[in-house]
Amino acid sequence: MDFTHLDKDGKVVMVDVGDKAITQRLARAKGKIHMSKKAFDAIKNDGIKKGNVLATAKIAGIMAAKNTSSVIPLCHPLPIEHVSIDFFPDEVSSSIEVHTSVRVSGKTGVEMEAIHATSIALLTIYDMCKAIDRAMTIDGIQLIEKSGGKSGHFIRGGPRGKE
Repeated sequence: MDFTHLDKDGKVVMVDVGDKAITQRLARAKGKIHMSKKAFDAIKNDGIKKGNVLATAKIAGIMAAKNTSSVIPLCHPLPIEHVSIDFFPDEVSSSIEVHTSVRVSGKTGVEMEAIHATSIALLTIYDMCKAIDRAMTIDGIQLIEKSGGKSGHFIRGGPRGKE
């Protein structure tokens, strides 16, 4: 398998996307944070002293998607067209699942932007609630769908296209 970020001599390079076609690209990612019932209830009842947790996490995730290239060294800066972040609280397990969708018309995909946005939204929830529960855990951060570009359409658990 050839790695796109290595040249013929094995040195790290930024991928040259100059000759690639501009296409509509989409990536979706998800992850989950597990917490104590006390922390979950504080989020649900807007009882966190730092402010509204999910609104803040949404803003943080959107900012993360837009700034991915400044954090991950070989990512191209992209003119992000749309970011959506949705939260799925589960009272039974005292957890919140975060789903992120990022879209761009460009020469390279937005998988890293979606995964980064999901991660930062989850970390923001942790940061805002750590005074109540330092034992929170974050897991399951993963790409769940990617479309656009020559590598094909990827859906986790479904058709994988070219990998």
